[in-house]
Amino acid sequence: MSPVEQRLATSVLVIGAGGSGLRAAIQLAERGTDVLLVGKRPAADAHTTLAAGGINAALATMDPADTWQQHAADTLTESYFLADPRTVRIVAEGAAAGVADLERWGMPFAREPDGRISQRFFGAHTFRRTAFAGDYTGLEIQRTLVNRARALEVPIIDTMYVTRILTRDGTVFGAYGFDTGDGTRYLVHADAVVLAAGGHTRIWRRTSSRRDENTGDSFRLALTAGARIRDPELVQFHPSGLIEPEDAAGTLVSEAARGEGGVLRNRLGERFMQRYDPARMELSTRDRVALAAYTEIKQGRGTPRGGVWLDVSHLPRDTIMQRLPRVHRTLMELQMLDITTTPMEVAPTAHYSMGGVWVRPQDHGTGVAGLYAVGEAASGLHGANRLGGNSLIELLVYGRIVGDAAADYSADLDAQPRGAGAVAEARDEVDRVLAADGPENVRSLQRAVRDTMTEHAGVVRDETGLRTGLARLDDIEAAAADVGVHPDLAGFQDLAHAFDLRSALVAARATVEAAIERRETRGCHNRSDFPEMDEALRVNLVWSGPGRLVREPVAQTPVEIAALVREISTVGKLLE
Repeated sequence: MSPVEQRLATSVLVIGAGGSGLRAAIQLAERGTDVLLVGKRPAADAHTTLAAGGINAALATMDPADTWQQHAADTLTESYFLADPRTVRIVAEGAAAGVADLERWGMPFAREPDGRISQRFFGAHTFRRTAFAGDYTGLEIQRTLVNRARALEVPIIDTMYVTRILTRDGTVFGAYGFDTGDGTRYLVHADAVVLAAGGHTRIWRRTSSRRDENTGDSFRLALTAGARIRDPELVQFHPSGLIEPEDAAGTLVSEAARGEGGVLRNRLGERFMQRYDPARMELSTRDRVALAAYTEIKQGRGTPRGGVWLDVSHLPRDTIMQRLPRVHRTLMELQMLDITTTPMEVAPTAHYSMGGVWVRPQDHGTGVAGLYAVGEAASGLHGANRLGGNSLIELLVYGRIVGDAAADYSADLDAQPRGAGAVAEARDEVDRVLAADGPENVRSLQRAVRDTMTEHAGVVRDETGLRTGLARLDDIEAAAADVGVHPDLAGFQDLAHAFDLRSALVAARATVEAAIERRETRGCHNRSDFPEMDEALRVNLVWSGPGRLVREPVAQTPVEIAALVREISTVGKLLE
């Protein structure tokens, strides 16, 4: 019996119901363009809800000297000059308008007594420019965007797993997928597709992403549609992920904990950031703090469970309860630990994909006609180190821009070429995976990918380890051809896991191949066998499939931003 297949049609299909997908869909709806928003997890609980600490914009509410130009300069500096300066300018210059959109839609920002939006320091910012809502900023932004989308009556299907973006002759015409609950197939015809399906940090063992999200879906979907991946090796490891309990390993302790005055100590009680960045200490960049913690642990000065101590207990209890409520609640729920009296045991955790789908800076087009990428799925803003708070403002600024670009593309389209062959291929792919009855277990192979990436492509890398990892990925890929997929009364999650595994293998291979090619230490990418930055590698690495990697030059920094850029010191980077 053939599966039920539902056919839908829309002007623009948005894949991913997190903040970036929602913001694009809102813009499309406000323009009067027909839009359908789909995702594989409940929209109210998308990955954006985990972004805790804040959102950046040079509002100058706390420090009047702040400007968008300084925000841009800070972003470029901390990207180790791998960010696209045009992308950086667009985000920094458009940030205030992005925050104003949220205000207009009811976002409950923390405010000063006189009504100004309050802003706090985040690591490596010249001024206080991080607006926030306690340490629930991402959750409040997601709620605000969901409410706005509902008010605009944007149709949302958040039980759809997209398996393929459909193209004909290099032009998008829709997507194919299935319902994770009852297995209903979906064939969606669309003039344009916005890919907002997140990053690939779930391919590491300790990660701030939850199960079954950020598995690299964007990489696989973009690649099969003919797009390319830029800088997949540049993955941010956040300094403070929880170690216990095992099933929640990597759960994030927000950077707000350090922004509010938290201190880091090793097993000996030493405030170890003195060794790595004595000027900025705990407010150093994420890559430096993560590497410092990794080094302390590696050299035997870690805590009993293999971490370091993050302590906020010296802060007033009222400050913690008002400004770090989520951290307090999380530790109580997971460990019955009261952070007002007791330090937290943390270690670096895979947190954010700074690379992603290659996009144009002006509209985030991918080079595939009608296909756009936005949010963590895209690349260009963060380079080799992301400033905390920049991802949330990026999704607002580019969500609006991509929504406009997709609306214009759809309106200008004379005809929509469709391809029966592409639809048949997508349909057959799901049929084959669903029929798989081999001896290999999908979950165990996903764990093998995470173990491989953790052991061989983690915070510190070297050629031998990376090549060992690549060989191990070959073995896992071979085993993946023999998986068994068995949906049951609970739904079609088993089928979703099988596609997650396919995505993870694509993302892992892209990451390792690019990490081998980047024979230098720059930002988040630490090569113990190449501990210095190499000026010849101030390029983006663009991956278009196994063994296909090219170097792409980075655009020139505009004069008015270059004047505000600080020199990057590598002192304290790789002390070992």
